[in-house]
Amino acid sequence: MSRHTPGRDEVTQPADGEPDVDLLDPADASVIEQQLQNLWLSYKETGDRGSRERLILHYAPLVKYVAGRVGVGLPASVDPADLVSNGMFGLIDAIEKYQPDRAVKFETYAVSRIRGAIIDELRSYDWVPRSVRQKARDVERAYQKLQLDLGRNPTDDEVADELGITVKQLRQIFRQVSYVHVAALDELLSIGGDKSDRVSLGDTIADDRADDPVSMFEAEETKEILAGAVSGLAEREKIVISLYYYEGMTLREIGQVLGVTESRACQLHTKAVMQLRAQLAAADA
Repeated sequence: MSRHTPGRDEVTQPADGEPDVDLLDPADASVIEQQLQNLWLSYKETGDRGSRERLILHYAPLVKYVAGRVGVGLPASVDPADLVSNGMFGLIDAIEKYQPDRAVKFETYAVSRIRGAIIDELRSYDWVPRSVRQKARDVERAYQKLQLDLGRNPTDDEVADELGITVKQLRQIFRQVSYVHVAALDELLSIGGDKSDRVSLGDTIADDRADDPVSMFEAEETKEILAGAVSGLAEREKIVISLYYYEGMTLREIGQVLGVTESRACQLHTKAVMQLRAQLAAADA
């Protein structure tokens, strides 16, 4: 069943006798509120299409607001107009399911629906299967556990043995995970041993405009921990990290330096990053 987003020409012409919220004096808040209540009552009691369409038109700016907030930090390839278009489906869904007699403002209810519709569409851009992401989490947990148990970075054989797979299969996972570039901002991350100690990825994104002394101190501490973790990597992984992040070389160029294929250089990079992430997680535990 195709979803239909009403155009402006469909919602700007009120039927005779119906209140038009867009023609009211914006300063007269009490009148606007009353007219909105009448529109909700008309739509919910009779399913009047005209009332529904005028509600959509009135609350449309809310979609633009939510789309703007979600769009912050997204790649330039994501068209803001697409976010607004997908958000409209969330608004329409919210209007259809909202119950005015509940003690919840429509704006509060609608924001989560609009945001959810936009996020769902963004997730559809991610071509990485969920099984691959699960494998990545399993490998990271294995690295973290072995680093705690052994007091050093585990070898490929040890990680493969911990996961119950072969080294060849482990390297296949490295290759699959290396293609993962999209992360959902509402993906939950563990910050402690308790399952309740979880935050979303979006909650961990810092405000670059803020000058927080605590964050600055933590950043410096993280750098020290990261530097120590890098120094504990195997020689080839250390070279890959250095050339990729400090020299700005491509994986193809790094492969030429090491005398391996670009694919192998990519595997070494993925392995090193997983080890570093596991070490950072262990340091926070």
